[in-house]
Amino acid sequence: MVSERYSPSEAARRSGFSLDTLRYYEKIGLLAGVNRTAGGRRVFTDGDLGWLDVLRCLRDTGMPIAEMCRYAELAREGEHTAGRRRELLQQHAERVEEQMSLLRRQYDHLRDKIRYYEGVADAVPTR
Repeated sequence: MVSERYSPSEAARRSGFSLDTLRYYEKIGLLAGVNRTAGGRRVFTDGDLGWLDVLRCLRDTGMPIAEMCRYAELAREGEHTAGRRRELLQQHAERVEEQMSLLRRQYDHLRDKIRYYEGVADAVPTR
């Protein structure tokens, strides 16, 4: 199976990352091994886009860049690091779960306040 090839702008569009972010991720080692044309222009593959999906998930769930870099480094080292990668992701998942719990409590508090103000607004006579 031949992998599709994408320009940097198409990779940015498909991944939801900006071109600047793609360049930054490559510079710090989060995005390694991106192919280049003879002219030096980056060419992304389906595999690169899959990896960007992983990075999107980690970033969107609040994983610090340093941990993302550690995860990427372990992934490049090979399958013998699978246990360490799983452990890193498990720790992150626990932090995400704690954050989700906090957000749920705060959301419930907001909804209670909204209901309170709806009641106040309904009780105030209109002119």
